[in-house]
Amino acid sequence: MFTRTIEPAFYDTDALGHINNTRLPAWFELARNDLFRLFTPDLNPKEWRLIMARMEIDYRAELFYGHDIELRTYLTRLGNSSFTVTQEARQHGTLANLGHTVLVQYDHQAKCAMPIKGDLRKALEAHLHDAPE
Repeated sequence: MFTRTIEPAFYDTDALGHINNTRLPAWFELARNDLFRLFTPDLNPKEWRLIMARMEIDYRAELFYGHDIELRTYLTRLGNSSFTVTQEARQHGTLANLGHTVLVQYDHQAKCAMPIKGDLRKALEAHLHDAPE
């Protein structure tokens, strides 16, 4: 599992006084960088080997400015060429948001999915966990 801590900025809030729901996809993408480095260690976009096939976020509770947010990133499914990344946003230990993103290892030149093999598969398997209910 990868973890990152976000310190929300004032501009992350909305008129209702809590963190705007548009911030979560951006924070979740930032938190996926550790996972992205398994595929592209220097994050060079010219060497990128992934595409996003799907993303969904369950908003379970409000997040607030002035308190750190812990982002947890791990895999909940590993297929032949695709995998599901599950991400949690927690504040004060409480699960507030749960995201699921399906990523595909992809050959951008050939325009097709590529199987996940060898050491890369082993590295991804090390990050497999069950999602919270």
